[in-house]
This record gives sequence, structure tokens and C-alpha cells, in this order.
Amino acid sequence: MSLKVVAAIDSFKGSMSSLEAGQAAREGILRAVPDACVQVCPLADGGEGTMEALVEALGGERRQVEVTGPLGTPVTCTYGIIPAAKTAVMEMSQAAGITLVPEEKRNPMDTTTFGVGEMIRDAIEKGCRKFIMGIGGSATNDGGAGMLMALGYDLLDQEGRPIPYGAAGLEKLVKIGTDHVLPQLSQCTFTIACDVDNPLCGSRGCSAVFGPQKGADEAMIRQMDQWLERFAHLAKTEFPDADSTLPGSGAAGGLGFALRTFLNGSLESGIQIVIRETGLEAYIRDADVVITGEGRLDEQTAMGKAPAGVASLGKKYKKTVIAVAGSVASSARVCNEKGIDAYFPILRGICTLQEAMAPENAKRNMADTVEQIFRLFSSDD
Repeated sequence: MSLKVVAAIDSFKGSMSSLEAGQAAREGILRAVPDACVQVCPLADGGEGTMEALVEALGGERRQVEVTGPLGTPVTCTYGIIPAAKTAVMEMSQAAGITLVPEEKRNPMDTTTFGVGEMIRDAIEKGCRKFIMGIGGSATNDGGAGMLMALGYDLLDQEGRPIPYGAAGLEKLVKIGTDHVLPQLSQCTFTIACDVDNPLCGSRGCSAVFGPQKGADEAMIRQMDQWLERFAHLAKTEFPDADSTLPGSGAAGGLGFALRTFLNGSLESGIQIVIRETGLEAYIRDADVVITGEGRLDEQTAMGKAPAGVASLGKKYKKTVIAVAGSVASSARVCNEKGIDAYFPILRGICTLQEAMAPENAKRNMADTVEQIFRLFSSDD
């Protein structure tokens, strides 16, 4: 009976996508065990690469659309559509990510999530009614106000005019209306990949914790926190279940709060969403060996990142779990406690970082290392 292997490896950022890493591992496995049955499952943890992994795994397609970027100027973003399931897979950072804002222009008072709403509208017009969205890497602190306005919510000032873009617009907010909301939203479900548990406001809120990396100083943090608190209070008058203290409400500058409150979004662990949507558990249940990994294995890996999620599933079904990585920190030992039986760096010799990350080198190193690991499973002798 042939060896059954599941290869579920996260992307090696800058070197290999999840699919490329899995395919390189498959090549190495088949060199060592030619009759092995290898199932490559694209993997991500809700951050960068999630859209690509789900589109690859579910047979979707990519769509590009021009939207309003975080600075109010046009940007071209990409999201995935799974036509058979009427599902859109998105990363908010495509429309409002911090990498879209030059360091000298970072100011959460001005940056907006309006483009995120435009991206959702576009997918609705394409027939999507189910949304999976990663919300890491934002440049914004507007509580999702921009997104809501793009979807037809009326966020108005004292004179009944739409509030300006950015966190500063919340200072002028006095009324929230729903008369012009996109009617198709009532048919939509939103599953949000969110791996932070911060509330909207306070010392652990989005302004205090994430504001500084987005360009906020102490005075701005105090102001934004007060405005978000008032925004949450106004939201509660229209949506009685609104709760700014729930874990994850402060994700992406308060976008988590807006998605949960206004769009009835469900905030979940990113890796758990990917595992469920790709059917990874069924593949692992039927396997003999599981191979996972990511660009760098360290103590952070064990704290809910993609390989730890795969290892947990592997141990649930008493499978051998192997991990590979571009580099391995001494702190990676904790990964053994999380279900990874053994881990291996794929680097084969001394080289520069640039050489190690060159895609052709990374793929070759992956295949060569995995071949040697799986010679332990060869039945030739």
C-alpha cells in the first residue's frame, strides 16, 4: 500500500507561494518514495497569501478592480472569486494596507477603508454572497467608517453631510443612517480572519496599540480613541447588539467592529477558516504523514500560526507531522510541544539571504531536503 502524504506548507514570503512550496516538497517525496500518493494543499493563516491559497485550493479566479486607496487616490487591488460557491476571498490590505502608504505619509487621521467597501460592492455585483476576508496589515484607524460609507451607510455630520475620510472624520460624526445601504448586503455572510483580540477602545484598543505604527502620536491616539468610543455609542443606537469590548473589535483600526456590528461578520482564527474551507482535515485524516512549514520556524509558529494548526490536526488523527522552514530559531523547540514531531531547515550550505530567497534556489533546497527526510519512509530495502 503506497505512502499517503499531505503537504500543507505556508508560503515562504519572497521565495515561494504555498502551492510552489508544496509542489517542491512533492517533488522531493516522489524522488524518495516514487509510489507515494502526495496531496498538496495550499495553506495560509489569514494574513498575506490567504487569498491566493484559497483561490488555488478551491479552483477560483482572480479579479482586479480599481478602488479608492488609503490616501484617497486610486489603487488597483486583487481579490479572488470562487464562482461555484458565490464566494469572494479578500484581503483588506489590498485596498487599505499600510504597504500602500509611503512612510512619510502615514497618518491614520487621513487614511480610509473606503476602498474595502468598493471591493465588496464589486464582488456583490459579480454575484458573490459569501465573503472571506483577512484584515491584517491595515493603514487605517477609521473604525471601518470608510467601508461602511462605500456600502451605502449614511455617516453624517451636524449639517447632514457625509463625514470626511479617515479617523478625523469620526470627530464630525453625529448620525448613522441605513436608508441607502446596498440591499444585497442582507443576503451576504462575512467570515473574517482575525487573530488579534484587542477591543475597539482603551489601553488595549486599536488606537493605543496599533496607532503608533500607522503614524499616530500620543495626542492623536487620545483623540482617535475618544472618537471611536463615540462612534461605538452611536452604532449601538442603530444596532443594539453592538459591543466595542468584544475581542477583535480593534482589529484593522476598528474594521473588526464595523464588520461584526454592521455586516454581522463572524471573526475567526485565520488558520481555522483555511482548514475548514479547503477540507484539509479530511485529507489529513486519510494520510500517513503530514508535512508542513513556513519561512521561519520560531516560538511565534507555536502561537496559532498555520503550521501549528496543521500539526494540531495531525495529532488529532495520530499522524507523523514533519515541518520544514527556510530558517529555524532556537526557540522553535516549543513547536515539538504543539504536535510537530521533527523540523528541518532547508538551507543546504552557507549563502547570502538573497541567494537563499531566490525562488529557484528555495524550490531546489526544498525538494532536496524533503527527499532526504522521506528516504526514512522508503520501502525499497
